[in-house]
Parts: sequence; C-alpha cells; structure tokens
Amino acid sequence: MARSSSRAAPELRTGGVEHLLGYLLALAELPTRQVFQQAIGQPFGLRPVEFTLLVLLLDNGAASPRQIGPALRLPPPHVTTLVDRLAGRDLVERAPDPRDGRAVRVVLTEGGRKLAERARQVSLTMEDRLQAVLSPAERERLRALLLKLARAEPAG
Repeated sequence: MARSSSRAAPELRTGGVEHLLGYLLALAELPTRQVFQQAIGQPFGLRPVEFTLLVLLLDNGAASPRQIGPALRLPPPHVTTLVDRLAGRDLVERAPDPRDGRAVRVVLTEGGRKLAERARQVSLTMEDRLQAVLSPAERERLRALLLKLARAEPAG
C-alpha cells in the first residue's frame, strides 16, 4: 500500500529543455491564457482567436477570408468555421465585396462592434499585473522579439 506524503515532491530540473523556445513560450502562455480567460474569455464568451478576429475587424472595417487566414495563421477551412461560429452569434456577417461582386468580406454587426470595443478596452490593462515583473523597456523588447519570431519562416 502506497503511503501518501504531505511533503511536496522536489521540482524537476528543466535545464535540458530551457534552450527550447517552444518550451519557454508554452510556460509563458499558461498565465497569459489564464488572464485572458478571466478578463475576456468568461465575461464575453470569447475564445482568443474569436477576440482577435473581432478586434482585427474593428480596426480594419472588413476583411476577406483570404486576409483573415494569414493574419490568424489559419487554413481556409478553419477560417470558414470561425466566421460561421461568430455569424451564428450575430457578431459578424458576410457582405459582398464592393470591388469584386464574386468576393465576400467579413464585417462586424452592430452587436459585434460593441462587444469588440468593450473586450478591447478590457484587453488594454488585463495583463498589467502579469507584466509587472518586467520593466517598461523589457516589455517593449519582449514584444519586438515575439513579433520578430512570429514573422520568421520555419525551416522547411
């Protein structure tokens, strides 16, 4: 019969994986996802990708599915599913492109615009406590480095 111990297990040594960006990004993602869930996910009923699309549409007015895919790093079938899900909640709608009658643009509905505005306002400060461990200069440097990594082409 196994004995239960009230002592905490010693932490694992992680030096063997700390050279991996994926490992470090995954660790950093955990608290940021928790903050997102508490501030936006639960209160507004939005997933991160849904929030991102709503704010992109808020900033751009409209977008074609061909623009949305690369911006969110999603293949076309996933873009369709995402737009369908948000359209089903009456947050976005498909409209004909005025420059090309065969093309479609995704636009916010009035309810989608209001939700995106409120959620974006919350997003402006939701990570403040989490980022408090970094100086303002470190925050800017981290943002710049993450953007640089995001734009890098993976080796093929």
